[in-house]
Amino acid sequence: MSERGFNPSIEWQLDGYRITTAEILYHMPDYPDLLQSFTWQTLDRPPRFPRLIAFLDYWERRIEGALHSVMVMHAGVIQPARYRYVDRELRLD
Repeated sequence: MSERGFNPSIEWQLDGYRITTAEILYHMPDYPDLLQSFTWQTLDRPPRFPRLIAFLDYWERRIEGALHSVMVMHAGVIQPARYRYVDRELRLD
C-alpha cells in the first residue's frame, strides 16, 4: 500500500500506465528453424513502452533464442463500464 492508501498499480494506471501484453516469437536455440511463443504481461506506458523495451533488450543480451517478432497489445484497465445487449439465453438443465 502506498502512503495514500491506493494499490500502487492503480496509481500507475492513473499515471498513464496500461496493461500491456506482448506475444514474443523466437527461434529455439537448438532448433533454429522452429519458432516458440512466449507471452509477457505487465503494466507499461504507451506509446514508448519502456518496460517492454527494457525486457526485450535484456532478452537480446542474455537469452539464446533469437527474436523473430513481437506483437504488442494494450488496454486501459481503468475505463468506463460498458454494457452489451445479448439477444439469446442458453440454459443447461
